Amino acid sequence: MATDYATLKKGGFMRQKQKNHFSLRLRVVGGNLTAKQLAKIAQVSEKYGDGYVHLTSRQSVEIPYIKLEQIDDVKNALAEGDVEPGVCGPRVRTITACQGKAICPSGCIDTYALAKELDDRYFAKELPHKFKFGITGCQNNCLKSEENDVGIKGGIKVEWIKDKCIQCGVCVKVCRSGAIELKDGKISLDQEKCNFCGRCTKSCPVDAYQETEGYIVSFGGLFGNRINKGETVIPFIEDHDTLLKVCDRAIRFFEKNALPGERFKFTIDRVGKEVFEKEIKEAYENG
Repeated sequence: MATDYATLKKGGFMRQKQKNHFSLRLRVVGGNLTAKQLAKIAQVSEKYGDGYVHLTSRQSVEIPYIKLEQIDDVKNALAEGDVEPGVCGPRVRTITACQGKAICPSGCIDTYALAKELDDRYFAKELPHKFKFGITGCQNNCLKSEENDVGIKGGIKVEWIKDKCIQCGVCVKVCRSGAIELKDGKISLDQEKCNFCGRCTKSCPVDAYQETEGYIVSFGGLFGNRINKGETVIPFIEDHDTLLKVCDRAIRFFEKNALPGERFKFTIDRVGKEVFEKEIKEAYENG
């Protein structure tokens, strides 16, 4: 019986140059793997692969040199360690994320929790072409969110609380965008200059800022044969449900309008930026 390479690739098994050998891409969410998963991956690599793994550019793990006749054995062995194959081809790929506020002092949002939610919501969804989400926790942008079809960057919107402020000026010094001034014992915050980095409120010794966590979302990024920085077309999103509605709308727009083999950026260009922006803004405003 002929080997169904398309189905194998859909399940994460990518053909190697070596005949009847595959490099297996694993499902990794937000860059996190447990010790149990790592141990099982190492065991499988030793037994069925060539004794090593490859760390991909998108936080996944690949086990090379899996033999065609051992594919089912490999899947069964990995399942014992709660490890699942990933996906390739025209579908939603691995959701990548930095460590976010759970670990990083600069983080503004819980990136892993969001990555897990988006993974549960979209992972492996069939689409005209591959589709990538990337989540970064703050303006340091360690994950380079704008490289993704949909990039999500954490931020904090702040409001000054006059009665708590001691006019120390620390927030003025740490603000890198020049959005904060201290004059005559009063803080003024220029919302047009604020980039939602959260450095002011994180450094404030008396909690003199009211915080609203949220998201800056970009669309149409890609860094392959063609390069494009994703663009932000809607304001700072303050509500989690609104973020999900915006992501849903972006996916539906691509699913409805894309040609086979066409990346999101080129679908937007072909259909029209104004058409896409109208839909996204409608999702942002009305859900």
